[in-house]
Amino acid sequence: MDVQLTLETILMLVTVAGIAGFIDAIAGGGGLLTIPAMLLANIPPILTLGTNKLQAASGALAASITMFKKGVVQPSKIKRAIAGAFIGATIGTIAVQMSPPDMLEKLIPFLIAAIGIYTLFAPSLGEVEAEPRISEGAWQKVVAPLIGFYDGYVGPGTGMFFALGNVALRGREIITATGTAKVLNLSTNVASLIFFILGGNVLWKVGLAMMVGQTVGAYFGSHMVVKGGSKLIRPVIVLVCLAMIAKYVFG
Repeated sequence: MDVQLTLETILMLVTVAGIAGFIDAIAGGGGLLTIPAMLLANIPPILTLGTNKLQAASGALAASITMFKKGVVQPSKIKRAIAGAFIGATIGTIAVQMSPPDMLEKLIPFLIAAIGIYTLFAPSLGEVEAEPRISEGAWQKVVAPLIGFYDGYVGPGTGMFFALGNVALRGREIITATGTAKVLNLSTNVASLIFFILGGNVLWKVGLAMMVGQTVGAYFGSHMVVKGGSKLIRPVIVLVCLAMIAKYVFG
């Protein structure tokens, strides 16, 4: 499908992608900016979703590389979670093309509200490691694939689900949990992107341009995570949750 966009519109989308990449690297939820922006640019919904995965994957890659270099994440320790998230997202992406996600979409505002409330009121959220509630095996083999499925099927807030799930269920310190979330989100984005590409539902020129903004934003955002810790991450998560709830309630 051929979509003609002006240079001004593309530059606007690149700017939005940069802001989204910054937010995504810290707390997730950048799709709240990029998806509406592409729809406002009159890009068809299915092309919007596919193109969004392309630029989001670049941001997740940039953030993941920063986390690797800073020693926040060791891929060898979460390889089962990476594989599980990939498989879950693959199944979710196939499923969403076969059935309407109406039921799950109705649950999204409640899930996001729960994250916001937990983040706001949980004492010393992720400031130090706590006692795990589930085993590492259960987290990597069950929880990660389920969140991956959610990302492939619907998507909003996946990074927050990965990060806060790791804090709440595994007792991880929030910087480590956020870094891990970036890597797992990269895995799910790539899985979904593959199927959008196979379906011909990616606008390459637009997506590649937005990748520039997304990558730059993610680079600076991931460095802010390492420097700011929970004092930065907590308020951003709460604000993103409020924005997502407002979007779903008020349309």
